[in-house]
Formats: sequence, structure tokens, C-alpha cells
Amino acid sequence: MSQQTKFLLEESQMPKFWYNLQADLPKPLPVVLHPGTMQPVGPADLAPLFPMELILQEVSTEREIEIPEPVREVYQLWRPAPLYRAHRLEKALGTPAKIYYKYEGVSPAGSHKPNTAVPQAFFNKQAGTKRLVTETGAGQWGTSLSFAGSLYDMQVEVFQVRVSYDQKPYRRAVMETYGARCVASPSNETVYGRSVLAKNPDHPGSLGIAISEAVELAVQRDDTKYALGSVLNHVLMHQTIIGLEAMKQMEMANTWPDVVVGCTGGGSNFAGIAFPFIGHGLRGGAKPRMVAVEPAACPSLTRGKYAYDFGDTGHMTPLTKMHTLGSQFTPPGFHAGGLRYHGMAPMVSHCKELGLIEAVAYNQVECFEAGVLFARCEGIVPAPEANHAVKGAIVEAMRCKAEGKAETILFNLCGHGHFDMVAYQKYFAGELTDEKYAESELAMALAGLPSVPEPL
Repeated sequence: MSQQTKFLLEESQMPKFWYNLQADLPKPLPVVLHPGTMQPVGPADLAPLFPMELILQEVSTEREIEIPEPVREVYQLWRPAPLYRAHRLEKALGTPAKIYYKYEGVSPAGSHKPNTAVPQAFFNKQAGTKRLVTETGAGQWGTSLSFAGSLYDMQVEVFQVRVSYDQKPYRRAVMETYGARCVASPSNETVYGRSVLAKNPDHPGSLGIAISEAVELAVQRDDTKYALGSVLNHVLMHQTIIGLEAMKQMEMANTWPDVVVGCTGGGSNFAGIAFPFIGHGLRGGAKPRMVAVEPAACPSLTRGKYAYDFGDTGHMTPLTKMHTLGSQFTPPGFHAGGLRYHGMAPMVSHCKELGLIEAVAYNQVECFEAGVLFARCEGIVPAPEANHAVKGAIVEAMRCKAEGKAETILFNLCGHGHFDMVAYQKYFAGELTDEKYAESELAMALAGLPSVPEPL
């Protein structure tokens, strides 16, 4: 094919700063509240969980935060990541739209997650942390933090949601290859885990439960900190290297997106691709439509309530204002384990409330159908999470076909599905179904939201 389909940056063109959307928001984020006092938290409240450098990044309103040179050196193992034009997918769809995708599956862990795992491990190492504890769903975050921990000679312990622990044994094997320890959650290793198992020995687990277990361990030892792979401001900011690179690559392609699409669970990969474009628009540039695609079985943006809630099921974390299904909500065991979180990142939620982004939800089977079509056209097998972004991009491309519009669509292909082939086998065998949550359970979880004094 004579057309150039791949756009690569030189290492010297890799961004030297992360982008902080807080600097350009027309309205500041609601404050974060202490779980005991319901008063705004300060740095001292977060110190048991995070090193001070990450706390400062979390609350910063500076537009640019410098990426330390040692972190940039590690990034060069896989960054800058490629941008592709999906000519064959366009042809298969018969759409006049131009479809581009930023491919984050080139990282050692196979997803976008090392973009934040590496700096989190780096700043913790600088602060003298010896051990990091975390949670993971599908295992992409756990794999990434395990990789980062191996670089900085840090012990890593991962609580993996039990249903994903059972579904995806190879991700656990990769974590162990990097030297980490992976435990199915809920577990017998924490007080909270044992309390959950006492009520239901066969509990499938949830990210909220796994977070509670990790936080419980983190606060017990001074040499241990907690690391989170999504949701928090500093995590989303680390991911903006995706969008910053993509902006340069879109200029190389002599075009600019009309629509930017990303899948959403906690919000990190969506923020990574979308926030730099949103900020560009807020500063007077072009304003693409921003489409967040979430699973219909865990629809925090489209069905959740915008309210203060705990980030974990055991109510150990600070409260943030976000779109939430309720911290007691346990999503069904669909295969996009990275999208099974009860809440959405406060910053992404805030953007939704400000009308800066749109949100849609799709079912599991139609997303796998989109992923298979993409693989057969472009050669890359997407992770189940990324299939949601593929589905969203295809829906936009078919809209362009129906409307006769040659728009430019950009989406983030946040990871490959090489460790998710059991899910694909089930899809081809007709055994993959659209998981449904119980409306009564959702209503009960939302009814249990904490009571927070207004106004905040």
C-alpha cells in the first residue's frame, strides 16, 4: 500500500513534561474529604499512602510537570509509541471517515499502565519506600507495577480480583516473572478480606475490595506505600504522554481529530488520550468531541450518580466526588476486568459534568465482535478493555458513513489481548454472554452512598 499508515516520533521528540488538565479547567475539582472527619484532606492525611512528590502532583494546578530524566530513560524502552492509520478497517466499514489509533500495547507489560507505574515506583524509591502494595483487575496494572518494581529493586504485592485471578493465569505468571507476589482477593491475608470471605466464601471479588486489602497493608508499615493504577489525578497526568505524543503525530499526518475515543473503567487511558486535546480546546484550539466508552455491565458514567463516595469497599480511602455505582456494588464477571470499577476518576467525572466529554456504554459481545473485526483488518488482537474503544470508533465511523462525513477519528488502543485468549475462545465457541448486573443491587449500592454535608 503506497499510503503511509504508521507515524513515528524520534526519541528526542518524546514529551519532557506531563500535562495537568487542572490548570485549564473552567471550574476547579471538588475537594477530597477525609473518611473519618468528612473535612478536606491535607498532605499529612495522604502521607501514609503516598510519597510527598506524588501528593504534590495530586494537588498541583501547574500546567506542566517535568518528567524526571531517569523516568524518560525507562520510557524509551517503548516510547514514543506508534500512531497508525487504520486503512483496512476503513475499507471494511466502507466509511469516508479516517480512523487513527494510538497503540499502547508496545510496552513491556502490553498496555498503557507502565506510563504511571514507572514514575510511581521511581518517586517511591526516591522517598525510601521498600515495598509497594496494590490491587489489579485484569492484571495489566499489576503486571506494570511488578515490572516497575523490578527496575527499582522494590518488593511488590498485588491483590488481584478473584474472578480475574482465575480467568487470566498468565498475567499472574508475568507478575511473578518480574518478582512480584500476586494474591487472589478477597484473601485471608487482611482483616477486611477475611470479613468478606466470612460472609461469602465464594465471593468473586471487586476492585473496591482489593483496594481495601492493599490499603490495609500499606498503612501498617512505614516502609510500605500504596500505588494506584487509575482514578487519581497524578495517575491520569502521567498518562497524558499518550495524548501529547498523539498531537505531534496527528500533525505529522497533516490532520486533526474530530472525535477522540477511549475506553473507561477508572479513567486513566481515556484521560491519557483525551486530556491534552481537551486542554488544547480550552486554551482556544480546536475542540474534538470526546467519547468515553464503558461496559454496559459496569456503567458508572452513564448510570452512576455524581456524588461523594469511597474509592474502596471497606471505606478506608478518602472520599472523592465522582460518578459512582456505589462502593458496595460488585460488577458481574465480564472479561474486561480493567473496567470493573464502581467509580470513575474524579477528573473524568468533572469533565462529564462540565460537558467536555460524552459517555456511551456497550455490551461485552458486541465489543468482542468489534475487536475481532479490527484484528482481522489491522493484525493486532486488542485486550477486552480496548475492544470498547474499537467499538466506539466503529460506531463513529458508521455514523460518518450514514451522514456522508469524512471526519477524522482517533482512538486509544490501550493494550493487546495476548493474555486474554480464553475470552476470545469463549467468544468463538458462543459461550461469551452479555453479563447483567442486578438493578436491585445497583439501587441498594446507590442508596448506601455516604451522607456528606453540602455545599462542598
